[in-house]
Amino acid sequence: MSNGLLIKDLPAGDRPRERMAQHGADALRNAELIAILLRTGTKGISAVQVADELLKRFVTLGSLANASLADLCKIKGIGRDKAIALKGAFTLAKRMAAEMHGPAPLLDTPERIADYLRENNRFHAVEYFQVILLNARRKLIQHEMISHGTLDSLLVHPREVFRAAISTNAAAVVLVHNHPSGDPTPSEADIKVTRDIIRAGQLLKIDVIDHVILGRRTEANGKDYASLRELGYFYA
Repeated sequence: MSNGLLIKDLPAGDRPRERMAQHGADALRNAELIAILLRTGTKGISAVQVADELLKRFVTLGSLANASLADLCKIKGIGRDKAIALKGAFTLAKRMAAEMHGPAPLLDTPERIADYLRENNRFHAVEYFQVILLNARRKLIQHEMISHGTLDSLLVHPREVFRAAISTNAAAVVLVHNHPSGDPTPSEADIKVTRDIIRAGQLLKIDVIDHVILGRRTEANGKDYASLRELGYFYA
């Protein structure tokens, strides 16, 4: 018999399986969905709490999906069998995504980048900072959501960007975020963050090829995005 805390021992409102049955999978947090895979926690710690620790350690789902079995097992409550279950689930998700999207798209221009992410960002009420991870041929490896903030206020640290890039062996990255105001013109903060990340990428030998800001099309700008490279904010 397991000495871990079972999901059935949690209050009814905290049971992810029951919440999924009542409200659907989209109503669950990432930690709750992971807890369903884990089934049990360990020594008084629930599966949801173990899942929260996983997300705290690996930060993004992409980094968690790329973690080795050994790295997963370093988290309290994750043994070999649970690590294998997680690895299997994430691998299936990757294969399903590959089937849905077909061949990896070429994302070598700001127009193609905007086309790829436009619908995902259309209705965000706050800024979402994202990174597109590319291989040496500028084809998509992965799209990562890094952080989100209050309206027109977003703090990003280079380590958050390059943690995902390193874990996927990306050769280059594209920075992307949205302006809920609709005006894609870069702010002074946007320019500073971009230059900080460019410098960090130079040290890591990972190219930062653009920073694309998504907004809304107007007659004045003629397009619904801005490219900081096209605007001359990248170093030569």
